[in-house]
Amino acid sequence: MRFFSDKWSPIRAMALTIAVTTAVAFSSSAVAQAKEQVRWAVPIAFSSSLQVLGDTLPWVAQRLDEMTAGAVKFEVIEPGKLVPGNQIFDAVSSGKTEAGYTWIGYEASKVPSSVLFGAKPFGMNAAEYIAWYYFGGGKELASEVWAPFNIVPVLCGIVGPESAGWFRFELKSIDQLKGLKIRFAGLGAKVMQKVGANVIMMSAGALPQALEKGEVDAAEFSIPSVDEQIGFFKGTKYNYFPGWHQPTTAQALYISKSAWDRITAQTQALIETTCMAAVTYSLAKSESLQGEVLKRHKETGIATLSLSPEILASLKKATEEVLAEEAAKDAMFKKVLNSQRTFEEAYKPWEAAAFLPLYQK
Repeated sequence: MRFFSDKWSPIRAMALTIAVTTAVAFSSSAVAQAKEQVRWAVPIAFSSSLQVLGDTLPWVAQRLDEMTAGAVKFEVIEPGKLVPGNQIFDAVSSGKTEAGYTWIGYEASKVPSSVLFGAKPFGMNAAEYIAWYYFGGGKELASEVWAPFNIVPVLCGIVGPESAGWFRFELKSIDQLKGLKIRFAGLGAKVMQKVGANVIMMSAGALPQALEKGEVDAAEFSIPSVDEQIGFFKGTKYNYFPGWHQPTTAQALYISKSAWDRITAQTQALIETTCMAAVTYSLAKSESLQGEVLKRHKETGIATLSLSPEILASLKKATEEVLAEEAAKDAMFKKVLNSQRTFEEAYKPWEAAAFLPLYQK
Protein backbone atom coordinates (compact mmCIF):
# COMPACT_ATOMS: atom_id res chain seq x y z
CA MET A 1 0.00 0.00 0.00
CA ARG A 2 1.48 3.34 -1.05
CA PHE A 3 0.94 5.98 1.60
CA PHE A 4 3.27 8.71 0.46
CA SER A 5 5.87 8.91 -2.28
CA ASP A 6 9.39 9.58 -1.06
CA LYS A 7 10.91 9.63 -4.53
CA TRP A 8 11.47 13.30 -5.30
CA SER A 9 14.02 13.02 -8.13
CA PRO A 10 11.29 13.40 -10.79
CA ILE A 11 10.42 16.87 -9.49
CA ARG A 12 13.74 18.21 -10.63
CA ALA A 13 13.53 16.44 -13.98
CA MET A 14 10.05 17.77 -14.64
CA ALA A 15 11.01 21.29 -13.58
CA LEU A 16 13.96 21.25 -15.99
CA THR A 17 11.75 20.01 -18.84
CA ILE A 18 9.18 22.75 -18.29
CA ALA A 19 11.88 25.40 -17.99
CA VAL A 20 13.40 24.39 -21.35
CA THR A 21 9.97 24.31 -23.00
CA THR A 22 9.16 27.74 -21.63
CA ALA A 23 12.43 29.21 -22.83
CA VAL A 24 11.72 28.02 -26.36
CA ALA A 25 8.18 29.40 -26.26
CA PHE A 26 9.36 32.84 -25.23
CA SER A 27 11.20 33.53 -28.47
CA SER A 28 11.88 37.16 -29.19
CA SER A 29 9.79 37.11 -32.37
CA ALA A 30 6.68 35.90 -30.54
CA VAL A 31 7.00 38.45 -27.77
CA ALA A 32 7.60 41.29 -30.19
CA GLN A 33 4.19 40.69 -31.78
CA ALA A 34 2.22 41.09 -28.52
CA LYS A 35 0.71 44.54 -29.08
CA GLU A 36 -2.80 44.50 -27.68
CA GLN A 37 -3.36 46.30 -24.40
CA VAL A 38 -4.58 44.17 -21.49
CA ARG A 39 -5.33 45.74 -18.11
CA TRP A 40 -6.73 43.27 -15.58
CA ALA A 41 -7.24 43.60 -11.85
CA VAL A 42 -6.22 40.25 -10.36
CA PRO A 43 -7.02 39.61 -6.69
CA ILE A 44 -4.96 36.93 -4.96
CA ALA A 45 -5.97 34.52 -2.20
CA PHE A 46 -2.81 34.88 -0.11
CA SER A 47 -0.75 37.91 0.83
CA SER A 48 2.06 38.61 -1.62
CA SER A 49 4.42 38.63 1.39
CA LEU A 50 3.98 34.85 1.74
CA GLN A 51 6.68 32.94 -0.09
CA VAL A 52 5.45 30.79 -3.00
CA LEU A 53 1.76 30.90 -2.04
CA GLY A 54 1.54 34.65 -2.36
CA ASP A 55 4.47 35.81 -4.47
CA THR A 56 3.94 33.63 -7.55
CA LEU A 57 1.24 35.72 -9.24
CA PRO A 58 3.23 38.96 -8.72
CA TRP A 59 6.10 37.19 -10.49
CA VAL A 60 3.75 36.28 -13.35
CA ALA A 61 2.57 39.89 -13.57
CA GLN A 62 6.15 41.15 -13.68
CA ARG A 63 7.15 38.70 -16.42
CA LEU A 64 4.12 39.56 -18.58
CA ASP A 65 4.84 43.27 -18.18
CA GLU A 66 8.49 42.84 -19.12
CA MET A 67 7.90 40.53 -22.07
CA THR A 68 5.23 42.73 -23.63
CA ALA A 69 6.87 46.08 -22.85
CA GLY A 70 3.88 47.01 -20.72
CA ALA A 71 1.18 45.86 -23.13
CA VAL A 72 -0.13 43.17 -20.77
CA LYS A 73 -0.48 44.34 -17.18
CA PHE A 74 -1.97 42.52 -14.20
CA GLU A 75 -2.75 44.72 -11.21
CA VAL A 76 -2.21 42.38 -8.27
CA ILE A 77 -4.83 43.03 -5.57
CA GLU A 78 -4.06 41.87 -2.03
CA PRO A 79 -6.59 39.66 -0.18
CA GLY A 80 -9.57 41.59 1.15
CA LYS A 81 -8.90 44.73 -0.90
CA LEU A 82 -11.38 43.78 -3.60
CA VAL A 83 -12.73 40.41 -2.47
CA PRO A 84 -11.94 38.04 0.42
CA GLY A 85 -9.20 35.57 -0.45
CA ASN A 86 -11.51 32.55 -0.38
CA GLN A 87 -14.12 34.17 -2.66
CA ILE A 88 -12.04 34.69 -5.79
CA PHE A 89 -13.93 31.96 -7.66
CA ASP A 90 -17.21 33.85 -7.10
CA ALA A 91 -15.69 37.18 -8.15
CA VAL A 92 -14.39 35.79 -11.45
CA SER A 93 -17.47 33.67 -12.16
CA SER A 94 -19.79 36.65 -11.68
CA GLY A 95 -17.61 38.96 -13.76
CA LYS A 96 -16.76 41.23 -10.85
CA THR A 97 -13.12 40.89 -11.86
CA GLU A 98 -11.45 39.66 -15.04
CA ALA A 99 -9.20 37.19 -13.24
CA GLY A 100 -8.08 35.95 -9.83
CA TYR A 101 -5.38 33.74 -8.37
CA THR A 102 -6.22 31.14 -5.74
CA TRP A 103 -5.83 27.66 -4.34
CA ILE A 104 -7.95 25.28 -6.36
CA GLY A 105 -10.64 23.99 -4.03
CA TYR A 106 -12.05 26.87 -2.02
CA GLU A 107 -15.13 26.57 -4.23
CA ALA A 108 -15.73 22.90 -3.35
CA SER A 109 -19.27 23.55 -2.08
CA LYS A 110 -20.20 24.68 -5.60
CA VAL A 111 -17.67 22.68 -7.64
CA PRO A 112 -17.05 19.42 -5.71
CA SER A 113 -14.45 18.08 -8.14
CA SER A 114 -12.29 21.20 -7.76
CA VAL A 115 -10.55 19.81 -4.68
CA LEU A 116 -9.15 16.91 -6.70
CA PHE A 117 -7.23 19.46 -8.77
CA GLY A 118 -6.13 21.40 -5.68
CA ALA A 119 -4.99 18.51 -3.48
CA LYS A 120 -5.97 14.84 -3.19
CA PRO A 121 -5.05 12.97 0.01
CA PHE A 122 -2.52 10.20 -0.67
CA GLY A 123 -2.40 11.46 -4.24
CA MET A 124 0.27 12.26 -6.78
CA ASN A 125 3.60 13.90 -6.07
CA ALA A 126 4.33 17.16 -7.87
CA ALA A 127 6.03 15.69 -10.95
CA GLU A 128 3.33 13.06 -11.33
CA TYR A 129 0.60 15.69 -11.00
CA ILE A 130 2.16 17.91 -13.65
CA ALA A 131 2.46 14.93 -15.98
CA TRP A 132 -1.22 14.09 -15.45
CA TYR A 133 -2.35 17.68 -15.85
CA TYR A 134 -0.47 18.48 -19.05
CA PHE A 135 -0.35 15.07 -20.74
CA GLY A 136 -2.86 12.82 -18.95
CA GLY A 137 -6.09 14.67 -19.57
CA GLY A 138 -6.09 16.92 -16.50
CA LYS A 139 -6.09 20.19 -18.40
CA GLU A 140 -9.00 19.14 -20.58
CA LEU A 141 -10.97 18.00 -17.54
CA ALA A 142 -10.28 21.32 -15.81
CA SER A 143 -11.75 23.19 -18.78
CA GLU A 144 -14.83 20.96 -18.63
CA VAL A 145 -15.25 21.38 -14.86
CA TRP A 146 -15.11 25.19 -14.82
CA ALA A 147 -16.86 25.94 -18.14
CA PRO A 148 -20.37 26.09 -16.59
CA PHE A 149 -19.12 28.83 -14.26
CA ASN A 150 -17.82 31.20 -16.95
CA ILE A 151 -14.22 30.48 -15.90
CA VAL A 152 -11.13 29.52 -17.87
CA PRO A 153 -8.76 27.81 -15.38
CA VAL A 154 -5.01 28.03 -15.96
CA LEU A 155 -2.68 26.00 -13.74
CA CYS A 156 -0.29 28.66 -12.45
CA GLY A 157 1.57 27.36 -9.40
CA ILE A 158 2.38 24.16 -7.57
CA VAL A 159 4.22 23.11 -4.41
CA GLY A 160 5.17 19.82 -2.83
CA PRO A 161 3.81 18.28 0.37
CA GLU A 162 2.52 20.38 3.20
CA SER A 163 2.99 19.72 6.88
CA ALA A 164 0.53 17.15 8.24
CA GLY A 165 -0.16 19.60 11.04
CA TRP A 166 1.03 21.32 14.20
CA PHE A 167 -0.15 19.56 17.37
CA ARG A 168 -0.13 20.62 21.01
CA PHE A 169 0.94 17.10 21.98
CA GLU A 170 2.65 14.05 20.53
CA LEU A 171 0.29 12.08 18.30
CA LYS A 172 0.78 8.36 18.90
CA SER A 173 -2.63 6.87 18.11
CA ILE A 174 -5.48 7.52 15.68
CA ASP A 175 -7.80 7.52 18.70
CA GLN A 176 -6.24 10.81 19.81
CA LEU A 177 -7.93 12.48 16.84
CA LYS A 178 -11.42 11.74 18.14
CA GLY A 179 -13.01 14.96 19.34
CA LEU A 180 -9.84 16.89 18.50
CA LYS A 181 -10.36 20.57 17.61
CA ILE A 182 -8.34 20.94 14.43
CA ARG A 183 -8.10 23.38 11.55
CA PHE A 184 -8.05 21.49 8.25
CA ALA A 185 -9.11 22.23 4.67
CA GLY A 186 -10.19 20.43 1.51
CA LEU A 187 -10.69 16.70 1.30
CA GLY A 188 -8.30 16.29 4.21
CA ALA A 189 -10.89 18.01 6.40
CA LYS A 190 -13.51 15.43 5.41
CA VAL A 191 -11.04 12.66 6.23
CA MET A 192 -10.39 14.18 9.64
CA GLN A 193 -14.13 14.32 10.28
CA LYS A 194 -14.39 10.69 9.22
CA VAL A 195 -11.92 9.64 11.94
CA GLY A 196 -13.79 11.69 14.54
CA ALA A 197 -11.99 15.04 14.65
CA ASN A 198 -13.87 18.30 15.16
CA VAL A 199 -12.81 20.35 12.13
CA ILE A 200 -13.02 24.13 12.43
CA MET A 201 -12.21 27.00 10.07
CA MET A 202 -9.99 29.85 11.21
CA SER A 203 -7.81 32.41 9.45
CA ALA A 204 -4.18 31.43 9.14
CA GLY A 205 -2.95 34.45 11.07
CA ALA A 206 -5.06 33.54 14.11
CA LEU A 207 -3.86 29.95 14.31
CA PRO A 208 -0.56 30.33 16.25
CA GLN A 209 -2.28 32.18 19.10
CA ALA A 210 -5.22 29.78 19.02
CA LEU A 211 -2.82 26.86 19.41
CA GLU A 212 -0.96 28.57 22.24
CA LYS A 213 -4.20 29.30 24.12
CA GLY A 214 -5.68 25.86 23.48
CA GLU A 215 -8.56 27.19 21.39
CA VAL A 216 -7.56 24.56 18.85
CA ASP A 217 -5.62 21.36 19.52
CA ALA A 218 -3.96 21.15 16.11
CA ALA A 219 -3.84 22.93 12.76
CA GLU A 220 -2.49 22.58 9.28
CA PHE A 221 -2.02 25.31 6.72
CA SER A 222 0.87 25.01 4.28
CA ILE A 223 4.49 24.12 3.57
CA PRO A 224 7.06 24.67 6.37
CA SER A 225 8.38 27.99 5.03
CA VAL A 226 4.88 29.50 4.97
CA ASP A 227 4.00 28.05 8.38
CA GLU A 228 7.19 29.64 9.70
CA GLN A 229 6.27 33.03 8.25
CA ILE A 230 2.85 32.85 9.89
CA GLY A 231 4.42 31.86 13.22
CA PHE A 232 3.06 28.40 13.96
CA PHE A 233 6.16 27.67 16.06
CA LYS A 234 4.89 30.19 18.63
CA GLY A 235 1.87 28.03 19.39
CA THR A 236 3.39 24.56 19.64
CA LYS A 237 6.61 22.63 19.08
CA TYR A 238 5.20 19.44 17.51
CA ASN A 239 5.20 19.53 13.71
CA TYR A 240 4.13 16.33 11.90
CA PHE A 241 4.84 14.90 8.46
CA PRO A 242 4.30 13.55 5.79
CA GLY A 243 1.66 15.79 4.27
CA TRP A 244 -0.68 12.93 3.43
CA HIS A 245 -3.62 15.26 2.83
CA GLN A 246 -1.79 17.46 0.32
CA PRO A 247 1.24 15.71 -1.21
CA THR A 248 0.81 18.25 -3.99
CA THR A 249 -0.91 21.64 -3.74
CA ALA A 250 -1.96 23.43 -6.94
CA GLN A 251 -3.03 27.00 -7.60
CA ALA A 252 -4.76 28.48 -10.62
CA LEU A 253 -5.26 31.73 -12.44
CA TYR A 254 -9.03 31.86 -12.92
CA ILE A 255 -9.99 34.01 -15.92
CA SER A 256 -13.49 35.18 -16.81
CA LYS A 257 -14.55 33.49 -20.05
CA SER A 258 -15.78 36.80 -21.44
CA ALA A 259 -12.44 38.48 -20.66
CA TRP A 260 -10.56 35.52 -22.14
CA ASP A 261 -12.56 35.69 -25.37
CA ARG A 262 -11.79 39.39 -25.77
CA ILE A 263 -8.03 38.88 -26.05
CA THR A 264 -6.15 37.46 -29.02
CA ALA A 265 -5.01 33.86 -29.31
CA GLN A 266 -1.44 35.09 -29.08
CA THR A 267 -2.03 36.84 -25.75
CA GLN A 268 -3.90 33.79 -24.48
CA ALA A 269 -0.87 31.65 -25.35
CA LEU A 270 1.46 34.13 -23.68
CA ILE A 271 -0.54 34.02 -20.43
CA GLU A 272 -0.77 30.22 -20.49
CA THR A 273 2.94 29.82 -21.14
CA THR A 274 3.89 32.31 -18.44
CA CYS A 275 1.75 30.32 -16.01
CA MET A 276 3.51 27.16 -17.14
CA ALA A 277 6.76 28.92 -16.24
CA ALA A 278 5.18 29.86 -12.90
CA VAL A 279 4.65 26.16 -12.18
CA THR A 280 8.41 25.70 -12.49
CA TYR A 281 9.11 28.89 -10.52
CA SER A 282 6.85 28.02 -7.60
CA LEU A 283 7.93 24.38 -7.36
CA ALA A 284 11.63 25.19 -7.60
CA LYS A 285 11.41 28.01 -5.07
CA SER A 286 9.34 25.90 -2.69
CA GLU A 287 11.75 22.97 -2.81
CA SER A 288 14.73 25.28 -2.30
CA LEU A 289 13.41 26.68 0.98
CA GLN A 290 12.17 23.78 3.07
CA GLY A 291 15.46 22.16 4.09
CA GLU A 292 16.71 25.32 5.79
CA VAL A 293 13.40 25.76 7.58
CA LEU A 294 13.55 22.27 9.09
CA LYS A 295 17.17 22.91 10.05
CA ARG A 296 16.09 26.03 11.95
CA HIS A 297 13.31 24.06 13.61
CA LYS A 298 15.83 21.57 14.92
CA GLU A 299 18.08 24.33 16.23
CA THR A 300 15.22 26.03 18.07
CA GLY A 301 13.75 22.92 19.66
CA ILE A 302 10.82 22.30 17.33
CA ALA A 303 10.21 18.58 16.93
CA THR A 304 9.85 17.46 13.30
CA LEU A 305 7.96 14.18 13.72
CA SER A 306 6.56 11.45 11.49
CA LEU A 307 3.10 9.99 11.66
CA SER A 308 3.24 6.29 12.47
CA PRO A 309 2.43 3.66 9.81
CA GLU A 310 -0.63 2.73 11.86
CA ILE A 311 -1.99 6.28 11.83
CA LEU A 312 -1.29 6.61 8.11
CA ALA A 313 -3.08 3.32 7.46
CA SER A 314 -6.16 4.57 9.29
CA LEU A 315 -6.09 7.86 7.42
CA LYS A 316 -5.67 6.03 4.12
CA LYS A 317 -8.70 3.86 4.85
CA ALA A 318 -10.77 6.92 5.78
CA THR A 319 -9.59 8.67 2.61
CA GLU A 320 -10.85 5.85 0.41
CA GLU A 321 -14.22 6.02 2.15
CA VAL A 322 -14.46 9.79 1.66
CA LEU A 323 -13.47 9.57 -2.01
CA ALA A 324 -16.08 6.86 -2.62
CA GLU A 325 -18.76 8.95 -0.91
CA GLU A 326 -17.91 12.09 -2.89
CA ALA A 327 -17.78 10.17 -6.18
CA ALA A 328 -21.22 8.72 -5.49
CA LYS A 329 -22.65 12.21 -5.00
CA ASP A 330 -21.11 13.99 -8.01
CA ALA A 331 -20.56 12.60 -11.51
CA MET A 332 -17.77 15.04 -12.38
CA PHE A 333 -15.94 14.25 -9.14
CA LYS A 334 -16.06 10.58 -10.14
CA LYS A 335 -14.83 11.36 -13.65
CA VAL A 336 -11.82 13.37 -12.44
CA LEU A 337 -11.02 10.83 -9.72
CA ASN A 338 -11.07 7.97 -12.23
CA SER A 339 -8.76 9.92 -14.54
CA GLN A 340 -6.26 10.50 -11.75
CA ARG A 341 -6.39 6.88 -10.61
CA THR A 342 -5.88 5.58 -14.15
CA PHE A 343 -2.82 7.77 -14.56
CA GLU A 344 -1.44 6.80 -11.15
CA GLU A 345 -1.72 3.10 -11.97
CA ALA A 346 0.06 3.59 -15.29
CA TYR A 347 2.80 5.63 -13.57
CA LYS A 348 3.53 3.14 -10.78
CA PRO A 349 5.81 0.73 -12.73
CA TRP A 350 7.98 3.63 -13.88
CA GLU A 351 8.05 5.18 -10.42
CA ALA A 352 9.01 1.87 -8.81
CA ALA A 353 11.70 1.01 -11.34
CA ALA A 354 13.38 4.31 -12.07
CA PHE A 355 13.96 6.31 -8.89
CA LEU A 356 16.10 5.84 -5.84
CA PRO A 357 14.34 5.94 -2.48
CA LEU A 358 15.69 8.61 -0.14
CA TYR A 359 17.68 6.24 2.03
CA GLN A 360 19.82 5.25 -1.00
CA LYS A 361 20.65 8.80 -2.07
